Amino acid sequence: MSTTNASPVDPHPPISPNPPDIAVTLEKAWAEAPGLFGWFGTVDHKTIGIRYIITAFVFLILGGVEALVMRVQLARPDATVLTPEQYNQLFSLHGVTMIFLYAMPVLSGFSNYLWPLMLGSRDMAFPRLNALSYWLFLGSGIFMYLGLPIGAAPDGGWFAYVPNSGVEYSPGAGIDIYALGLIFLGISTVVGAANFIVTLLRMRAPGMSVNRLPILVWGTLTASIANLFAVPAVSLACFMLWMDRNHGTHFFDVSRGGQPLLWQHLFWLFGHPWVYAVVLPAMGMVSDALPVHCRRPLVGYTLVATATVATMVVGFGVWLHHMFATGVPSLALSFFSAASFVIAIPSAVSVFAWIATIHTGRVKLTVPFLFFTSVILLFVIGGVSGVMTASLALDWQLTDTYFIVAHLHYVLIGINLFAVVGAIYHWMPKFSGRMMDERIGRGVFGLMFAGFNIAFLPMHWLGVLGMPRRVWTYPAGMGFSTTNLIITCGAFLLASGVLLFLINIWATLRNGRLAGPNPWDAPTLEWAIESPPPVYNFAILPLIASRHPLWEDRLDETPDRSLFATGFLLDQGKETLAVTPLDGEPDVILKMPGDSLLPVSLSVGLLVLFGGLLAGSGWATGIGAAASIVILALWFRPTQQLQSEEKVRVYG
Repeated sequence: MSTTNASPVDPHPPISPNPPDIAVTLEKAWAEAPGLFGWFGTVDHKTIGIRYIITAFVFLILGGVEALVMRVQLARPDATVLTPEQYNQLFSLHGVTMIFLYAMPVLSGFSNYLWPLMLGSRDMAFPRLNALSYWLFLGSGIFMYLGLPIGAAPDGGWFAYVPNSGVEYSPGAGIDIYALGLIFLGISTVVGAANFIVTLLRMRAPGMSVNRLPILVWGTLTASIANLFAVPAVSLACFMLWMDRNHGTHFFDVSRGGQPLLWQHLFWLFGHPWVYAVVLPAMGMVSDALPVHCRRPLVGYTLVATATVATMVVGFGVWLHHMFATGVPSLALSFFSAASFVIAIPSAVSVFAWIATIHTGRVKLTVPFLFFTSVILLFVIGGVSGVMTASLALDWQLTDTYFIVAHLHYVLIGINLFAVVGAIYHWMPKFSGRMMDERIGRGVFGLMFAGFNIAFLPMHWLGVLGMPRRVWTYPAGMGFSTTNLIITCGAFLLASGVLLFLINIWATLRNGRLAGPNPWDAPTLEWAIESPPPVYNFAILPLIASRHPLWEDRLDETPDRSLFATGFLLDQGKETLAVTPLDGEPDVILKMPGDSLLPVSLSVGLLVLFGGLLAGSGWATGIGAAASIVILALWFRPTQQLQSEEKVRVYG
């Protein structure tokens, strides 16, 4: 590799001090309560982040098993492993699981864990709201799987198009579970998004201005702002669908003056920004971690940050990209076709920045590097296939074929899953204090990369041949059989790679090599403290002077230096510092809440409420609603006021 602009490695990067006397005081103030109260009531962002990741991986495994069963059904023509009804339920639940219960929550887990560490803070802005977002996510996931054991899972696809999802064509509780479950999950997404936005604006180390933020922060911030606008659209659509099915309204009933296409407009007004919401934070992880293994800063930081925001902005103007075959007016088709081409420009900026970073760096072939570079290839394949369908003529030919299935998996699962696995290898030393096994990791990468491409690349060919998506079987002699068998083999190869990855995690947690604070010699703040981090994160809040605080001596980009041994102490209870939104100047000391059962209690109350709506039980609905109101009243009762800035103690 070229070594242009690469910087030498400093074997002794600055590490934030942890004075023993201060550490004891902070440990007492920030420690979780013992026993079940502490387990259910914790508001520690690190614990919540790990729970998000673990729960999302449980749903990933469930969705993967569903996919394997479907691939067994499709491995040969005229198979009877599943009935058509069972297949419809499996592929619907598979899509809901992977898109809603895995792809976004796993990224929320990483951001929950890493944001305060990267920003130099002690916690998220609203710790109890943070805990609530997790418990609502878990509750909604359980809710959406209620119908599977009794054969009443959703059967209208993850998109639930009407009138196919109306009560006439889909009787039973499956679509009602889908509609209410997405509303339930939407509450979790919205409160989590609001928490991320306020955290970015206020909970940063002094001196960390917006031009010094890690790209992961930009990606999650952009996704969070988008979710505040997009999620209400699908929640409204789901409420209207539930009302049509259960209370005689006719929002989507064309015979009564309704509009079936209204569902698609509302769904894709949410769905296309959601695609970028599950991609941009993953791309942010690559942008932050890949340069570490190239041993140089990211090329084009400003362009990448700007492109991250631009991608989401343009993403709100391309939802009709999914509706080219629905008969919308020609002028709209022309506009949205052009927008679908344009969005490739900001999306490609990160790819070129990654390639330039690799070319000008001094690459170390670690397992995280392999996964992050694979994201580049998968992103290009998925992006090119997406740009192809921006062409109206080609989209009309390929829509509702396996070509679209291939594109969807390369964009959503390829970019997301490979970035996530690479991020776990990269940040596992910080999570656990132990290094993952590189030898096993290379085997994991080989199995996953080969399996993924064997499973999904041939689907493009199937789509060109004309195999429709969402079909439960196909007759022999159509030219689909051999390709489908290859795809099934690839799916099982990918699954074996995921299984080996889980074994690698288990082995790491049992007896992995100790990592130390900064085993990768990375430049960002999370590596300036011990691994795993103490419950309070930073004993002394650092004062930030650059974008790469741990690489300042070697880069020498500015005469100023970040300070780790001198800074705000904040040891008078559980408190942290809030700064001004743009410049990161100290503003006010915040008293942070302790462990609380209110978040999990509110989640249970809402679970009862939604369960009552599903069952048509007024008693259960009323009990759930009343319990939720009481819990909210307790939540919003007055608490301690903010302290003044003058009471802050400075250490050093």
